[in-house]
Amino acid sequence: MKRSTVAAGLGLAVIVQVCVLVGMVVKAAMPLWVGDEIRVQTVPVDPRSLFRGNYARLNYEIGRLPESALTDYPRLRKGEVVYISLRQGDDGLFHYADASLNTPAAGVFLRGRITDSSPVYRVKYGIEAYFAPKKKALKLEHDLRDGGVAVLMVSDNGQVALHNVLPGPDE
Repeated sequence: MKRSTVAAGLGLAVIVQVCVLVGMVVKAAMPLWVGDEIRVQTVPVDPRSLFRGNYARLNYEIGRLPESALTDYPRLRKGEVVYISLRQGDDGLFHYADASLNTPAAGVFLRGRITDSSPVYRVKYGIEAYFAPKKKALKLEHDLRDGGVAVLMVSDNGQVALHNVLPGPDE
């Protein structure tokens, strides 16, 4: 094999890898750029980790589906994609409305994955951790003891990104 052929092949491999990495970053940031803002109730679980830095692990009402959800479907496996429709309540926050394996035709919905199916379904959306500088993380720990509001950016295809976490509506 010629050196120029090997060099061209290596160059192409590097370019493909860079393009894949850039694509992953762009896909993750898309909801922040083009998404609509919604707010949901959240409760912090763990304010810090020695390995991951200062963050709050968040739980959501929409992370645990009611037992009546998805009864029209056979038992779902871990990793299956689900779409959770939301509706805005009188409190201004968005709450669970319905769940489906098919993309909803209209309305606000989130795309998530089943992480546990016994006895009720648990869903993850990729917004379960909020990283912050040490001072902000400590303030969040104090301010969010009784819960808070997560500001989410949702794109038209249900992809979601965590934009901010605020103290609860009562504060």
